[in-house]
Order: sequence, then C-alpha cells, then structure tokens
Amino acid sequence: MDMEILIGETTEYDKKQAVEKKKIKNWCKSVSAFANTIGGSLIFGISDNDEIVGVDDIKGDSEFVSQKIKERISPIPAFNLRFEVIDEKTLIIVDVAAGKDTPYYYVGDGMTEAYIRVGNESVAANAAELRRLVLRGVNETYDSQSSGYQIADYAFTKLRERYKKVTGKSFEDKDFESFELVDANGILTNAGALLADECPIKHSRVFCVRWNGVNKSNGKGEAYDSAEYSGSLISLLNESTAFVRRNMRMAWRKLPDSRENMPDYMERGYFEALVNGLIHRDYLELGSEVHVDMFVS
Repeated sequence: MDMEILIGETTEYDKKQAVEKKKIKNWCKSVSAFANTIGGSLIFGISDNDEIVGVDDIKGDSEFVSQKIKERISPIPAFNLRFEVIDEKTLIIVDVAAGKDTPYYYVGDGMTEAYIRVGNESVAANAAELRRLVLRGVNETYDSQSSGYQIADYAFTKLRERYKKVTGKSFEDKDFESFELVDANGILTNAGALLADECPIKHSRVFCVRWNGVNKSNGKGEAYDSAEYSGSLISLLNESTAFVRRNMRMAWRKLPDSRENMPDYMERGYFEALVNGLIHRDYLELGSEVHVDMFVS
C-alpha cells in the first residue's frame, strides 16, 4: 500500500484500526499534536501491521469523530474528513492543518493537555514546549519578549565593535529600537539582553572541550583543554572561536616565496557553525547550552 496516495503532501500521519469510542484520547491526542506542529493525517481503518480492514459504520463513525474533535480539542483546529475506498473497504481520513492559535489542547478525562509530534508518536508537551506553543499562538518569539531590564543599566561596546567591523557603519542609539533590541519604554527585549556586554541572562553559556581521543569514551577520560564561557552572545562567539583556533592543529607547506597554512578546520566553517549554534539554541530550555567538542586522533 502506498501511504503517500492516502496522505497526499502531508509528512505526518497516524493510523488506527477503528474509531475507539471509549478511548477518545487515544486518537484525539494525534489531532492535538498535528495542529500544534506541522499538520498531519489521521487514518481510521488500518491495523497496526498495515492491513486495510476498513470502517463498518462510515456515517456514524465519521460523525462521531467530527463531533469529538469539536468537543475535545480546544480551540477547534482546522480539519477535513474524507473517505478512501481500497479493495472495497472504506477508510476515514482526517486531515488536520497546522494551527496558528497554538496550543491546541485535548480536554477530557479530567485533564487539559497539549500534544506534539516526536518521531512518529504524539506525546504530551513538556513545560518548555508548552511555552513555545503559547508564544507561537500570540505570534511572539523568545527574542521579542521583554526581559525586564533597563537599557540604561547596560553597555553594548562589543555589539558596536562587531557591527562596525562587519558593516563599516556605527551602531547608533536609534538602531536599538529598529533592531527590536529595546521597546519604546527603554526595556530590553531578550534579544537585547543577550547582546549586552554584561548579559544578565545566566544560561547564555558555551562549554568547550578538546578531548584526548576520537570520542569521549575511549577509556582515557582526559581533556587537553576545557573552558566555560558566559555572557554576551558577542563574547561567546569571540571566545569560542578563539578556543577552536587555539586547539586545532596547523599544518603548512612551503611555497616559492612564502608558505601556505593548512588548519584542521576552515575558519569560515567553524565560525558559521558557532553562529548557528548561538542563534538557534533554545533559550526557553534551561540546560540547552551550546557545547563545542574537539577530538584529537
């Protein structure tokens, strides 16, 4: 059976052998998870071993599914019911769109719980995931939220230096609001706080280790060098780059009038990797600091 024919362009799907009327949560949590992530399709009438068994009461089951989604998922997600006939057996397919009003909760059985997709499973969202869904539902990000810190209490010399080096222009005071680093009341956003010289966000950190061996479990358990950095994103980038540069080997070859250096890693490569790590790490998740591990064979 070609599942792509059933689910169309959807990349996520879940299948159930029958519409379980006494265990509504078993399939409603998939509806919640699809709406909270990238959408998906819930298929009734396929067994766990992918055998097409079909649904007997097509009209009654489809009406029951539609009713329970509207009763048990809050807010009600955008969904569509359709039918597919294969080998004279009818499947009920519920296409759930990725929602904008996250989180979409399952409400019932004395609980209110939001679900997300992890792999091919629908699992309850943890505290960090729930905060992320709430922010997405109000069209906000962690970066844009108020940090509660006054811009007047912080300096931004490192940001100004980096900006001048990259653009050739001076970073003006008006640019703080233009780049959404501060609000109209002089309160730093989280993005602004992360770029302050003395960054007040304590979990803005990077851990760097140069290991003796090609992995951490080679039995030696030794580190040639290690460092923990905290503070401004600019400082973290500068110090992490310096750590990599300091710990990588540098070969060279002689040229007619000079020599050519051949480092272990091209600077552009590890610089961009560090930038991506610092920008894209999840600041809502405490303990998700950036780790830089270097291995020596």
